[in-house]
Amino acid sequence: MKFGFDIDDTLINLREHAFHLYNKKLDQNIGLNIFHSLKTVEIHEPFGLTAEEGWQMWNSLLEEIYYTTCPPFPYAVETLNELVEQGHEIYYITSRPKVHGERTKKWMIENGFRVKDGHFFYGMNDEEKVHIIEELGLDYFFDDKPAVLETLIHRPVKAFAKDTSYNQHLQLPRIFCWSELKKIMKNS
Repeated sequence: MKFGFDIDDTLINLREHAFHLYNKKLDQNIGLNIFHSLKTVEIHEPFGLTAEEGWQMWNSLLEEIYYTTCPPFPYAVETLNELVEQGHEIYYITSRPKVHGERTKKWMIENGFRVKDGHFFYGMNDEEKVHIIEELGLDYFFDDKPAVLETLIHRPVKAFAKDTSYNQHLQLPRIFCWSELKKIMKNS
């Protein structure tokens, strides 16, 4: 089977990692309970930042956000590597800007994800992921963002939402922990 995965907030806990960095940079101590209740992908509001200030903060910390100690979600690396060992094809499809594509791929490999040549796509808008997903003929695709998942609702791919506070309105199957993937495959 062919599996596709978004990276940020699907396989790795990027927003929470960035939330910790914002707390540190802004000398604040906003609790994770606030983070876990956010209804938007953006994380700036609890820090009292405007959208513009939030965008500037994100970009000023981008190196640290993308390439330091952002942890994979529990069981993500092990589960995907097990799929590879079973002979499944794994594709990574991220909206990270092109300038960060190859470095992100390297970071993923360094953090234990097996990435084959030709199986890593980056630099598109969220809404453009659907074209790559269809061209690859994926059987399953996992993402966190409503903008991406909404484009897949009436497509042949089995789309799953990585459960987050900002995608609760979506009426799609969900994955809460990567240890659930075997059960999902068995029941799909």
